[in-house]
Amino acid sequence: MLKRPKILVVGSLNMDVTASARRAPNSGETVIGMKFQTAPGGKGLNQAVQCARLGAEVTMVGKVGQDDFGKTLLAVAEESGVNVSRILTDEEEATGVAVILLEVREDGTQNRITVCPGANFTITVEELAWLKEQIGQYDMLILQFELPMEVVEAAARWAHDAGVPVMVNPAPAASMSDELLSCATYLSPNEHEAALLANHTIHVENGVNFDDVEAVARAFRSRGVENLIITMGGNGSVAAGKDGVYHTPCVKMPQVADPTAAGDSFVAAFCTGLTAGLPQKDALSFASHTAAVTVSRMGAITSLPTLSEVQLLMRERAFDGFPPEDLDELNHA
Repeated sequence: MLKRPKILVVGSLNMDVTASARRAPNSGETVIGMKFQTAPGGKGLNQAVQCARLGAEVTMVGKVGQDDFGKTLLAVAEESGVNVSRILTDEEEATGVAVILLEVREDGTQNRITVCPGANFTITVEELAWLKEQIGQYDMLILQFELPMEVVEAAARWAHDAGVPVMVNPAPAASMSDELLSCATYLSPNEHEAALLANHTIHVENGVNFDDVEAVARAFRSRGVENLIITMGGNGSVAAGKDGVYHTPCVKMPQVADPTAAGDSFVAAFCTGLTAGLPQKDALSFASHTAAVTVSRMGAITSLPTLSEVQLLMRERAFDGFPPEDLDELNHA
């Protein structure tokens, strides 16, 4: 029997400003684009909304500016079922913005992202002090690296001390203290972030090189990380822990429209499935199907699926793990 989990997301809220083009411009060059749009995003908001759309009870901690972008982000979060009572407003800084360039080629779509943090980087440890006493009410804490690192470290420490599992999604990649790593129940980088942080490349030209994965996992284990989950786009994901290495294949879609929020979708779905009561392997498969729906759509928040949509894809692909109907407990929450 699954339960409705309580998840706390401490993270960023950004407005995504996206331009699509057949190719990215070189330095000093101008190209004619295909399409321009704005859409709510930010790794924290993406993950919070995805957890909520999959049935979790979600509270988000973050900060926006006193501008139209901030108001829009709060409205989107509320409409998705996220508790926004702990999201603060900065009186001086603007809401964070992510400038995204989509290079749409015949062999697929690639993204390049520049983040201007704005109000996200004005949040302080003191403003999160209430968490010391209240963190224990949550089933999991999810963190990323689009907030000041001292805020991330404080939240992880309070959760760890209270016995609450901590998911650290180290994106964008940044140096991590041994203290933060020791507080991470799960560390989930993509293959590029994992290679950078562990100083060891993971080769995927002819499929996943598991010797590389083992080397990266050893590097993180030496610093206290027991559960490493590496997302690798079209090559699926790899979980490395005390029971060895487990590969979850990518769920392929007929068309990849926009990979922007795929990693956030995967992490959120894994955390939701795991804290709802799924075994880790099933939670990884659930996450793979969720991310597959996400990449088939444009945008960040706009691409994140509901639980019913994920269940539908699982049935269409004749998923042979747990019955998708087992997730109905979340749908009825």
